[in-house]
Amino acid sequence: MTAAPVTALEVGTVVAEREVHITRDSLVRYAGASGDFNPIHYRDDVAASVGLPGVLAHGMLTMGLAVQPVSEWLGDRGWVVRYGVRFTRPVVVDPEQGATVGVVAKVGTVDDDGRPQRIDLTVTAAGQTVLGKAQVTVAFR
Repeated sequence: MTAAPVTALEVGTVVAEREVHITRDSLVRYAGASGDFNPIHYRDDVAASVGLPGVLAHGMLTMGLAVQPVSEWLGDRGWVVRYGVRFTRPVVVDPEQGATVGVVAKVGTVDDDGRPQRIDLTVTAAGQTVLGKAQVTVAFR
């Protein structure tokens, strides 16, 4: 991950970037941790039977992976006040190749001191945006 320092930042400045590779093993681990054992997250036949293009990553897993670079960039200097996304496309996890989720976090708005107030996330997989209106409101100590 690359990350920018907290200083007077302009709107549009990239503060963090990351790519995360997800495998079917990742989905099993997440299902165990979250208690979400919906078979569309691990069985190709069930995913196909409901018209999905394949096994999907859990939406909350994708959402969590997306905000993590912002949280790490903030460190102990600040915190996430609010976080919201719109799920626009699923992350299809190939049984052999897995899937890679890319996250770019940019300053969306700044306060009067030039510190970021809102971070806008661009979250992609397979060359397409998978989370829309992904915005993180942050505060600093």
